[in-house]
Amino acid sequence: MSQRWAVPVTDDPFSVLGLPRQAGLSDDDVRAAWRRIATATHPDRDDGGDPARFGAAAAAYDTLRTAYGRGEALAVAGERAGSGKHGRLGRLAVRTAAAAAASGAAVAVAGLSPASIGVLAGALTWLVATGLDDMPPRVRD
Repeated sequence: MSQRWAVPVTDDPFSVLGLPRQAGLSDDDVRAAWRRIATATHPDRDDGGDPARFGAAAAAYDTLRTAYGRGEALAVAGERAGSGKHGRLGRLAVRTAAAAAASGAAVAVAGLSPASIGVLAGALTWLVATGLDDMPPRVRD
């Protein structure tokens, strides 16, 4: 008989490690939180531990173990806190308008030339590269 583990669903590595969501955390703070959870949940424990929680904590530690990773996680958390459905779609609309304005200005100044086509391609590439996070999630059957 196989055993199925429930994996906690959270996108916030700070809450997984029980840490406050703040910029002043040190590497030692994160490491101590990780060790506390790893010790309590490791699958090699006599009681079997909690592999799902251990895995979530390991992923959270991997994200937060460096100052850069903590900064990225704080930025993502800030975007999520301030952006609902309309916020994401609003940012996507602003990006689309900026790409259209840059492309239109290039065509107005240089006409339909290789330079304006290059600006158009660059604006479209920028729009796709920066706008993917603002697209609504796909709905799966």
